[in-house]
Amino acid sequence: MNDQSELRRHLLELLDGRSAHIDLATALRGFPISEINTRIENSPHTAWELLEHIRIAQWDILEFSRDASHVSPDFPDGYWNHSFAGAVEWGRSVEQVLVDLQSLRDMVTDETTDLFAEFPHGTGQTLLREVLVAADHNAYHLGQIMLIRRMLESK
Repeated sequence: MNDQSELRRHLLELLDGRSAHIDLATALRGFPISEINTRIENSPHTAWELLEHIRIAQWDILEFSRDASHVSPDFPDGYWNHSFAGAVEWGRSVEQVLVDLQSLRDMVTDETTDLFAEFPHGTGQTLLREVLVAADHNAYHLGQIMLIRRMLESK
């Protein structure tokens, strides 16, 4: 066992999101499709917009972490999709979020990867930092999606 094994275990647990709250897959797959475009009063985003924001931001983090030639979307507009969606679009987005999340998990479990090594193409970023940012970002917006869901259920 190398000196980063325990840290890797904790990062995987954090990416799974099961320790402190509902996991991403359960929350997203359980959201009522008929309500994905509903805007709750005083809420700046719909569940669809939040899901797409999670997808785009997580994809950007993943691609930055594994591809030195990756170009990030324009900030902030490139990280938001304000279109309407149906069940097909929702399903595709959920699946892509989960595929990209697994890719991040795979990077964490690769013991040949130094979690603390700075990316040569970055400005001091490490895989550890990027995984923490992705997990934090996902948890924040998943909380917003769950709040929307609870508010819709109480209507």
